Amino acid sequence: MDYLRNLGSAAVSSLVQKSGLTLSFTTSTRINVYDGRSIWTLYEGTKRDDGSPVSIFEFDANQPGKRNVFPLARNALRKLRTIRHPDVLRFMDVVETDTTIHIMTERVRPLAPAISEYSSKAAQEREDWLLWGLHRVSVALAFVNDSATSTHGNIRIDSIFISASGEWKLGGFELLSSPKDDAAVLYTMGGLMPDANACAPPEVKKGGWSSLKEHSPAAADAYALGLLIHSTFNPTQPPPATAQPPHPPPTAASRGGIPQSLFGCFKRLLNPNPKARLTPKNFLELGMAEVTGESSGFFANNRLVKVCGGLDNFSLGSEAEKASLLKSLKESSSSFPSEFVSYKVLPSLVSALQFGGASAPAILPLVLQMGKSVAPQDYSSVILVHLVKLFASPDRGTRLALLEHLPDYADKLDKRTVVDKIWPHLQTGFSDTVAIIREATVKSIILLSDKFTDRVLNNDLLRYLAKMQGDPEASIRTNTCILIGRLGPTLGYNTKRKVLVPAFARALKDPFVHCRVAGVMAFMATAECFEIDELATKVIPNMAFAMIDKEKLVRDQAFKAIELFVKRLEEHAATMPETVIAENEAIPGFNLPPTSPGSNGLVNSAAGAAGALAGWAISSLGKKLAAGDLSSVLDGTAPSRPTSAPPPVLSSSHSTNGLSGSVSTLGGLGRSAAPLGQTLSSPVVPRPASIAGPARVVDASTVKAKTMHLGASKVPTSSSMSDWAMEAAAEAESEDAGASNVNPWGNDDLIDVNADQDDWSAFESAPVPARVVNLGFDNRAPPGTFPPIDDWGSTSPSHNQPMIPIHQPKPTFVAAKISTAATTRSPPLASRVSTVSSNARSPTPSERTVSPAPEKVHSHSAISMTKEEKAAEMARRKEERKQRIAALKEQKKHTGASKT
Repeated sequence: MDYLRNLGSAAVSSLVQKSGLTLSFTTSTRINVYDGRSIWTLYEGTKRDDGSPVSIFEFDANQPGKRNVFPLARNALRKLRTIRHPDVLRFMDVVETDTTIHIMTERVRPLAPAISEYSSKAAQEREDWLLWGLHRVSVALAFVNDSATSTHGNIRIDSIFISASGEWKLGGFELLSSPKDDAAVLYTMGGLMPDANACAPPEVKKGGWSSLKEHSPAAADAYALGLLIHSTFNPTQPPPATAQPPHPPPTAASRGGIPQSLFGCFKRLLNPNPKARLTPKNFLELGMAEVTGESSGFFANNRLVKVCGGLDNFSLGSEAEKASLLKSLKESSSSFPSEFVSYKVLPSLVSALQFGGASAPAILPLVLQMGKSVAPQDYSSVILVHLVKLFASPDRGTRLALLEHLPDYADKLDKRTVVDKIWPHLQTGFSDTVAIIREATVKSIILLSDKFTDRVLNNDLLRYLAKMQGDPEASIRTNTCILIGRLGPTLGYNTKRKVLVPAFARALKDPFVHCRVAGVMAFMATAECFEIDELATKVIPNMAFAMIDKEKLVRDQAFKAIELFVKRLEEHAATMPETVIAENEAIPGFNLPPTSPGSNGLVNSAAGAAGALAGWAISSLGKKLAAGDLSSVLDGTAPSRPTSAPPPVLSSSHSTNGLSGSVSTLGGLGRSAAPLGQTLSSPVVPRPASIAGPARVVDASTVKAKTMHLGASKVPTSSSMSDWAMEAAAEAESEDAGASNVNPWGNDDLIDVNADQDDWSAFESAPVPARVVNLGFDNRAPPGTFPPIDDWGSTSPSHNQPMIPIHQPKPTFVAAKISTAATTRSPPLASRVSTVSSNARSPTPSERTVSPAPEKVHSHSAISMTKEEKAAEMARRKEERKQRIAALKEQKKHTGASKT
């Protein structure tokens, strides 16, 4: 069968090519069921300029038996060109030669096969469809008979076609003639048509075709219309008995499938007397009558007829009529023929939708509902092409309906259509003055985001969303945050890092509680978008405050989010090495104690953390030297430095009074060494910025040659090394302030004297601190001579930094043996504070040679102290701290006054 179709199409093309004509169409499939039913051969074709589907009616006079009916083909062409009506086959183009005619019309198919297809439908659905088709034919016949004053002369099933919309179209104009036309072919050549006598009226069978001139132009067509009604409702039955002489009237038994309401008019159409016969116009009027009876109202009550009438006059109808029509469409659209819905109802509704108005929100859902029955290959041309145009509509009701029902058709839009035709109009919704339009625009973005280009998604859209986060409407701000969270995984890598954290953090500060909840949940939804370091340095710090939000709903969600992030961090930390310090860079002999925070024994309380910190100081500062170091010679050689240690802050070497010595500072710990026989100064207590402090005076007579025993200068074992270091550091701070008023953290005071609640309370359970022995380093480097310290507390090594000499006091001759007693302590704190406030000076030789007898301190463990003793000790330390701070402030005042 396909071979024959292709062969026929090739024959048409070959025939036209031989004629030297250029076709405006291409033929494809031949409709074989139409062969022999007319003088034409029917083909399906395609229009060349736009590819639209068309039908081709071909007539070839060279075929057998066609030469004598060539005038009928010419008459059909002439009448089809001149008669234009919605219910008449639409003429488009023609290619005519001396022997061939090719008429191009809208795409149609013969009626006979369609009637056979509808035989399997439900009885009521089939009856509605047939009545609707007969209504369209009756309208066309009334126009031909009355307006054109012509007789069609060929009314039968083979002269009627079905368009793409399912509407019946009247064709077969081979015999259409007017009594006033001198070249009328009906009266002379009417019998040449195939099966012409089957539809001929009684007067033609009796007096021939020329007898029609004596009657009304509608008489012959009315009789043929009655026969058409019988053949459509009873396709398998022979023509009624009234079609043959003596033309008896139809009986009730011969009604068959003809509706009872139509049967009375059917009998009147078949009246043998032409003058008493019902005309097509009268038949149409009876069918459209509002009063329902045996022979009236059969068209008016047909739902398809009512729908077509309502759609044709939709723009002119009242709001009540429009609402009634839309309700009828919604209720019965599922039973409509698919082609009727796709190509008749939908285009009419979309056309009405373009005018906007109050009915627009009701029309669009109906359009989308009916669109489900449209074939996928036709959906774009039937539905989308019209909906896309509506995005440019200024009517807010139309735009809102488009946005609210976007889920019904978004998946059928292609990327080019979205970017070029929808986005330019959609983005105006972000700036609309009506809040509901702005909110609907925000909600619609997620449905189209996968069709946006990278520029639209990562640049243009995010600019609008940043604006939407400051919208006055809380719901819009909330939905914007939710949208950004859903878009997060699709954003570019750099865009994620720049946008997500600030956007969600902004939502967490929103006064609307659900917006804050949305911010927390957006962080959780985009957790995979953040790198591990970003989770620790950006995400958690920017949302941690939500855990103390005023609303429990926010707090609960924030804790869940933090738990999620911490779990990811723990999983990553488990894969990290314990340390990145190489073995050759580790500090020899320095190991954290088992209870330190850096070891496997974790601390679970604040008190435990304070104790662990104290343990660090004890295990590092109180570390004993190895046996080899105890017997080593102090030759002034600087100790070897690991690569991980910070560089020396200052170093100076000079000779005074024939004595030479050197001072080196390492990581905040000052050291001094001199050749044998010279005065040796004790190590400087560790302090911030590596500034030397008061020295401990010792007697050289007790020091053995080439040997230094450190055990004799130990702090009493009953003292706390951590508190000893803390007090020494506090003294250094007060002395530094006396030397320079430069504050690296700003000019404001960083310590609040009255903020006692910030004091650490760990010392309550720590041993009583020992007094710091005066080391005698009162002369320090002038301010500004130290290399800068970085943010992490270490200096960057530099070989090009000039070494600034520091004034070193004259060596002090050792006057007494280093005491091994555990009761030595520094002078009282009050005396040290007065020393700081009076600008400490270098000691005289007499002061250097004799050291005052140290006072004994009866120290005991804090564990054995009572609660009252602990409270008294706390008060005493606070008072000492206040005195030091007061002295510091006084020193700053004097320094500022001296400069001015």
